Amino acid sequence: MPFIPHTDTDVTEMLAAIGAGSIDDLFDEIPPELRAQGLDGIPAGLSEMDVTRLMQGRARTDGQPLCFIGAGAYEHHIPAAVWQITTRGEFYSAYTPYQAEASQGTLQVLYEFQSMMTALTGMDVSNASLYDGASALAEAMLMAVRANRKSKSQRVLIPKALHPSYRRTARGLVGNQGIELVEVDFDRETGRTPVAQYEAAAADGEFAALVVPQPNFFGALEDVDAITDWAHQRNMLAIGVVNPVALALLSPPGDWGDAGADIACGEGQPLGMPLASGGPYLGFLTCKQDFVRQLPGRIAGKTLDADGKVGYTLTLQAREQHIRRSKATSNICTNQGLLVTAATIHMAILGADGLERVAASCHANTRRLTELLCEIPGVEPLFDAPVFHEQALRLPAPAARVLSALAADDILGGFDLGAEYPELDPAVLVCATEMRTDEDMMAFRDKLALALRHA
Repeated sequence: MPFIPHTDTDVTEMLAAIGAGSIDDLFDEIPPELRAQGLDGIPAGLSEMDVTRLMQGRARTDGQPLCFIGAGAYEHHIPAAVWQITTRGEFYSAYTPYQAEASQGTLQVLYEFQSMMTALTGMDVSNASLYDGASALAEAMLMAVRANRKSKSQRVLIPKALHPSYRRTARGLVGNQGIELVEVDFDRETGRTPVAQYEAAAADGEFAALVVPQPNFFGALEDVDAITDWAHQRNMLAIGVVNPVALALLSPPGDWGDAGADIACGEGQPLGMPLASGGPYLGFLTCKQDFVRQLPGRIAGKTLDADGKVGYTLTLQAREQHIRRSKATSNICTNQGLLVTAATIHMAILGADGLERVAASCHANTRRLTELLCEIPGVEPLFDAPVFHEQALRLPAPAARVLSALAADDILGGFDLGAEYPELDPAVLVCATEMRTDEDMMAFRDKLALALRHA
C-alpha cells in the first residue's frame, strides 16, 4: 500500500500556492450536471490497518494453488533483485526517451535488451519490444509481407499447432489489411507440423511467409531446419515463434536450416515477469539485417558523441510519430519499457549458464511429471514427439470436470485442450517449471488419481 504523506495543512498550503480555494476548484471545468452527486453505495473510509486486513483476507480467498499450467505464461523463479531494481524511481517513472541527452539510462537498457535478444535468437537486429508475443507475431507477418521482394502474395501459412491466442490476435490485426492466413493442420500422431503438411496447404498458390513455432503449443519440437529450408525454396520468409527460455537449450532461429529464419518473435514473460492475471507482458521481435528498415517499433542505437564518449539514441524510427504516416511501418506508439527493464535485469543476473540451468530443470521436471501422471490408469501422452515445457496428456474422463475438481483441491492441473481443439478432447496440457518440486508433482499425481475416480 502506498504511503500518502500529505496532511490537511499540506493540502491547504499547496492550494493557496496555486490560488485555488479547494480541491473541487481544480475540476471547475466539469459542468455541475456531469458531476457525481455522492457515492451512496461506498462505505466510509477505513484506516490503513483495516484496509490492510481487508485486502489480506481477500487475497487469502484465492488460496495458494500449485500451478501446472503453462500454455504461453509460466511460473518461473524471479530473483528478488529484478523488481527491486526495476521499481527504482529512475526506471519505474521513466517515459519515452525522445530527448536522448536526458534519457541515457533508459536508452542503454533498451540497447542492452536488444543485444541480449539478438544473442538469444541468433538474429542480427532486435527492436525494443512490443506489447506481447501475439501482437509481435502479427507485426512479424505484416513485416514479412512488406519485406519479401520475391513474392507479391498477401498470404501467410500458419500451423494449427501455433498458440490459439496468437492465431486469433494475428487474424484480428492483419485480416483487415488484406492478408490471408491459411491454417495448416498438425499430424495426429506427433502433434507436429511436418513439411508434407505445409506442402499440401501451399499446393494452391503462392505465399509470402510461413510461421514456425518452436516449441509449438503442444510443447512438441518441430523439424525447424527442414521447414525453414522448404520455405526458402518456395521464396517464402520464415517467421520463428520461440520461447526465450527454450532457446537456452535449442537451436536459435538464426541457425535454422541453411540460411536461418528471417524473422523471430515471441513472448518475453518467462524473463522475469510474474503471473499476474494476464499481464502486462512484452513481445520481442528480431530479424536479419536485410530487413531492419521494415522492423516496427523502436531501435536504440549506440554511438559516440562529439567528445568521443559512448552515447545512446533512438534510431531508424520508422513510425508515424516521426515520418509521414504513409511511410510508417506501424502505428506502435509505445513499447513495454518497464517490462524490458525487468527482462534485461533478469537475463543479466542469470547469465547464459543460469538460463540454461533453468531450461534444463524445466525439461527434466516436465519429463518427471509426465512419468508420474502416466502411472495413473488411462492417462497417457497424447502425442509421440520430443517436447519442451509442455506435455499433452489424454485423460480417461472429461477434462473440464477433472480440472474443476483439482482446482477445488488447490491444484491448477493444466490447460483443457478440448476447449480449443475439440477433436483432442478429453486431454490436458500440463507444464512443470523449475519451481515445482518432486513433492509438488507427486501431490498432483495423487489428487489427479482421486479426481479421476470421482469424475
